[in-house]
Amino acid sequence: MRLKYNIPKTLGSKAASLITMLYEEKHSIFRLKEVRKILNIGKPSAINFVRKLVNRGIATRLKPGLFILVPFELGKEREYLGEPLIVAREIVSGKGYYFSHGTAMQIHQMVTQPRLVVSTSVLKPRRPVHVLGAEFQFIHTPKKYFFGVTDHWATKEAKVKVSDLEKTVVDGLRQPEYCGGLTEVAKGLWMRHQDMNHDRLIEYAKKTGIGAVIRRLGFLMELYQIGIAKNLEALHNTLTEAYMRLDPLLPAEGKFLRRWRLQLNVSSEELLAVVRT
Repeated sequence: MRLKYNIPKTLGSKAASLITMLYEEKHSIFRLKEVRKILNIGKPSAINFVRKLVNRGIATRLKPGLFILVPFELGKEREYLGEPLIVAREIVSGKGYYFSHGTAMQIHQMVTQPRLVVSTSVLKPRRPVHVLGAEFQFIHTPKKYFFGVTDHWATKEAKVKVSDLEKTVVDGLRQPEYCGGLTEVAKGLWMRHQDMNHDRLIEYAKKTGIGAVIRRLGFLMELYQIGIAKNLEALHNTLTEAYMRLDPLLPAEGKFLRRWRLQLNVSSEELLAVVRT
């Protein structure tokens, strides 16, 4: 039995048919190719048709060729973003992506302040997208770092891909610039450390093969007394003699810590103070 929706009659039967079909197929976010298929029309006609939907506030343009239906319950509201995670997933066509860094930290409740930027790791380079005040940031990530990914229910009906707890920390230590800095990553590690698998956390760090990640993780775990000595030694034994900055976003200053081959441009006292507040 076909469901009935309150479609504005001024758009005619074609628009009513399209919108009804999109809702029935749970495609509130749609592309021109779906319009062409449902209405059996050519590309120029589809472009013109969707333009009318946007002008009448029936749909919102998310980016060229991608649109979202404005829910009827919003009344006269003409612009609508929807769930940002679903929008980001659809921007990349649901392939070669996972939510990471600051966005993954927010999903895993590792932040104290909400983030306005949606961070998505992607296999193919993409430019950022801005829609209705929201910023969608796409972080070009080599395939070798596409591990430690799990499903997350963004809505009651739709799942997305997100880094798991341990991989979220490792990604943050690799690229703290997408998390608000090393201090924010450290805070997130502390907030959820009791729920993490410490062996997996260490294994992920080693799997990256990045000395800076291994150094930062070892230092923070030791500072916050996370894990056991055997785990820390597994990290320590992989170190070379080179020194690296604890926070790559800050100037190369501060004392050198021989054990973890780090220049502490964020002091231990500051990092301890962060988790006490």
